[in-house]
Amino acid sequence: MPDPTISVSEARASGSRVIALGIAAIVALLVIAGTVLLLTLPDANAFNARVETLFIENDLTTQAEIKLLEILAQSGTAFADTLTSYRMVIFVLLVFATAMMVAALAVLGMLVMLNRRMAQIERAGIQVTELLISRDENTVYLNNMGFKLTPAAMETLSVLAEARLDDDVLSGAEIEAVISGRASADCEEAAGATRIKRLRDTLGNQMVSELLVKNIAKRGYVLSISKDVIRMV
Repeated sequence: MPDPTISVSEARASGSRVIALGIAAIVALLVIAGTVLLLTLPDANAFNARVETLFIENDLTTQAEIKLLEILAQSGTAFADTLTSYRMVIFVLLVFATAMMVAALAVLGMLVMLNRRMAQIERAGIQVTELLISRDENTVYLNNMGFKLTPAAMETLSVLAEARLDDDVLSGAEIEAVISGRASADCEEAAGATRIKRLRDTLGNQMVSELLVKNIAKRGYVLSISKDVIRMV
């Protein structure tokens, strides 16, 4: 089975690219729409310019005509102020819409990556996020669960952990040599394999007891899983 960490990293990278492209597309579309909308609005001073043209082209001398032009000029000023406020409202709404769509896309991307992550964990089974070996207590802490081991099993697990830190792969003879202090040529492969088997049996039984089979005092045993996930074929 391939390393699930690689798949999760690739999924996270592809999800980040999709989110970045989506955000860029949303911002670009809203900027284009806002620009077109603002440019198609009439000029705020168009009404005042028209009134000024009427005043220049016509010989208006009576008080009534001048009063009418003043009223028209005031209406033009009010119209210009209204268009200015409309532009501001449109700008605020576009910014708000951009923020909401970007946030929605980011949340959607996080949900997609979370679903992929959960699918990877389900396929991988138990995923170890922390391994703490306590020699004083003869206990290994796997994630948030503690398991008691025999001194021999602790030695075997410690050797495997140190080898993993050094990116080494040990044969059964090499494991036996490290634990016994002899040369690997003088050790048998079966001796190391036996140590691995005992470690698997000891740790595996405790993990099954912790995760799957529970012992209820004075009552008996029960599976510690939801009955909805059980299928029998």
